[in-house]
Amino acid sequence: MKKLQFTVKINAPVNKVYDFMLGISDKSTYEKWTALFNPTSTIEGSWHKGSKMLFIGTDEKGEKGGMVSEIVENITDKFVSIKHTGLLVGNKEITEGPEVEKWAGGFENYSFEESDGVTAVLVELDITEDFADYMNETYPQALDKLKEICEQ
Repeated sequence: MKKLQFTVKINAPVNKVYDFMLGISDKSTYEKWTALFNPTSTIEGSWHKGSKMLFIGTDEKGEKGGMVSEIVENITDKFVSIKHTGLLVGNKEITEGPEVEKWAGGFENYSFEESDGVTAVLVELDITEDFADYMNETYPQALDKLKEICEQ
């Protein structure tokens, strides 16, 4: 696993950035910024600590798939820690086997800090080498989209 970090400064209060990033009040705000990863990106589950969250979308064949994850920590407006535990293929959750073992247990963490009305978001994620280039290209674009929707 390789650890990647991305940051963005958003001219909006932390409570708005946190809410929009996670889609707390309106799931469509989450879907807008994560559409850069997959145009059909959405979530099913809860952001509460200890809860299961599915990060899903459909592939080019129209098949549903994505990540099975656990919310390890969620401190409102401060920090969210997501542990990826498996894959979703169709409606089946796969939590063991060679496809899962190479990255299961990886984390995706979001830290939020506001200063003078500007919110800094730090994203740290564990990624397999084969996805590093994709994430290095796509994550900054997704955070720019988050910035855009938060600053409207």
